[in-house]
Amino acid sequence: MVLNRSFFIRPALTVAQEVLGKYLVVNGKAGKIIETEAYIGPEDKASHAFAGKRTERNKAEYLIGGHVYIYLVYGMYWQLNISTGQKGYPECFLIRAVAGKDDIKRTNGPGKLCQYFGLDKSFYGEDVAKSQRVWLEDRGENCQIVAKSRVGIDYAGPYWAKRKLRFLIKDYQKYLAKI
Repeated sequence: MVLNRSFFIRPALTVAQEVLGKYLVVNGKAGKIIETEAYIGPEDKASHAFAGKRTERNKAEYLIGGHVYIYLVYGMYWQLNISTGQKGYPECFLIRAVAGKDDIKRTNGPGKLCQYFGLDKSFYGEDVAKSQRVWLEDRGENCQIVAKSRVGIDYAGPYWAKRKLRFLIKDYQKYLAKI
């Protein structure tokens, strides 16, 4: 079942956890979402919308939940985020890793999974609740969740760097730690 708008119009903290075990589907390829990070609005110093910042780059964060916010980091790696919550309030979650039919090493990081799925700027602003080329599905799988600190955000200060806003499916935690 394709996830509809009501799934995404909740807080990023909730959606980032509940999307684990669901499937990302892009142009016929699918992978189980096994790791995410939540970015919880303008108070979150690691968010691109910290302090209400609005730019051409982050405008999709301000869209109603369910829109793709994809951007380039280090000039070469795309990062797939999905907006959450209500229009005008910038929250989102980053999909960090998926497990697919192929080797998980190809999809065990946000840049790698975007490369594997062919995700790029052309997906910016896409509505995953209506799109014919990218969506999320619930296939009825349950999972146990582990919370960890987010990755690579020391610049946000110790409070935000240490908050447990990264979520993993417990069964994959050991495997992801090795890669």
